[in-house]
Amino acid sequence: MRIAFNATPLLSPFTGIGQYTFHLAKGLNAAPSMDLDFFYGFNWSKALREYAVPGITSVKSAAKKMIPNVYFINRLLQQRQFNRGIKRYSPEIYHEPNTLAFPCDLPTITTVHDLSWIRYPEMHPLNRVRNLNRYFEPNLERAALILTDSEFVKRELMDVFGIEPQRIQPVLLGVESCFHPQTANDVSSVLAGYELSYGKYILAVGTLEPRKNLQTVLEAYQMLPQAIRQRFPLVVAGMKGWNTSAIEKQIAPLIHSGQIRQIGYLPRKELAAVMAGAVTMVFPSVYEGFGLPPLEAMACGVPVIASRAASLPEVVGDAGVMVDPYDAAGIAASIQHFIDDPDERLTYSQKALVRSAGFTWDKCVTQTMDCYRQVLR
Repeated sequence: MRIAFNATPLLSPFTGIGQYTFHLAKGLNAAPSMDLDFFYGFNWSKALREYAVPGITSVKSAAKKMIPNVYFINRLLQQRQFNRGIKRYSPEIYHEPNTLAFPCDLPTITTVHDLSWIRYPEMHPLNRVRNLNRYFEPNLERAALILTDSEFVKRELMDVFGIEPQRIQPVLLGVESCFHPQTANDVSSVLAGYELSYGKYILAVGTLEPRKNLQTVLEAYQMLPQAIRQRFPLVVAGMKGWNTSAIEKQIAPLIHSGQIRQIGYLPRKELAAVMAGAVTMVFPSVYEGFGLPPLEAMACGVPVIASRAASLPEVVGDAGVMVDPYDAAGIAASIQHFIDDPDERLTYSQKALVRSAGFTWDKCVTQTMDCYRQVLR
């Protein structure tokens, strides 16, 4: 089966959509029945990228400031290159893994990850909201089949756009093998580089932006007794996103006092080591179409505190503590409970390992191939 696959999410540092795109493409590429041509915005290739283009984030930021309507211009130019590739390679089907498919005459499968810009437009840049609103609904109308990361997003599409349920297929994401329980000795070299001690820090993971709700984590952390904050710093891992000035001001004095360690975007194996060494991971995101970080922490056997919102209950289930995303006091109490009660930590660790084992990239790949066959039939 010949597939046109848009791999442009792999040009930027891999966040959730990048991880989905990479692991799905890698699995499809390994299947003997699949023949993929990857579109990278301005060129096509048989090769699957494993790393982002160095410095591309800075280039994109500069272009947005200097060029009016840069998204529209970029998309117009990419559409031309896309059309040339479709004509040249004659694929049977086109899969768009990042929400907005390029128009073409092929049967098209589009993966929709969430509707956060509709539910929470104030948590996105205005230009992003405008562009998504401009292209999204026509994209839905053209799709032969729509994939979602969760049942939650399927319900969102039905509620907001009235899409028939048979046109939407949830295909849940997976977790990489590098995310697994590790001992203090296993992760000592990585943790030493960040001046962290195994089992002696609290972890928050996610792009630094309003939707991830890090400000509530900070409020919760500051409610903890000073003795706990001295022994258990809060480690914040993730790349810088949009509208971060307020949260950076909130973080700055806590970084200066040593209570917070902001370690930025980590390579996957380093992130797995940092996750495995945490006493707990806090993920109070306001809205997620899936939520990879809590699943990855669960696969490491680390107790998770996650918000009772959007798709997160579907991922975490009863294997983590679910809280209101804005309940700082409840989050603080849950953190302290895990620190004070090793037996409770062990109970949740065991439940997390069992539940996370049900989410695999192999399953995601197999179900996606079934969707391709369904569309071609």
